[in-house]
Amino acid sequence: MAKRENQGEFVVILVTTGSQEEGLNIARALVESRLAACVNIISGLRSIYRWKGKIWDEGELLLLIKTRMALFEQVKGKVKEIHSYEVPEIIAIPISWGSETYLNWLGESTLS
Repeated sequence: MAKRENQGEFVVILVTTGSQEEGLNIARALVESRLAACVNIISGLRSIYRWKGKIWDEGELLLLIKTRMALFEQVKGKVKEIHSYEVPEIIAIPISWGSETYLNWLGESTLS
């Protein structure tokens, strides 16, 4: 399978949510608006973090959002619009290399 150098065109954005419903709402909104080609929802996540001077240990879900780097600000805005957290995790990781056919599909499935 051929690999295609991406040079920062595509990213995976990580977002955690506190509920299945919220994760589904965010995922559907992003894919329906073509801001993301695909959103994987991973349940069973356990997060331990510091917030407002206290250590928290809570169950969460992780969204893996596949999109274009050029759409990051729009994705971030849509996530913040829907998300219930005061400070939601929204982290982009560049896709440096990938299957040419997959990256072509990702590009065709998102706004250009």
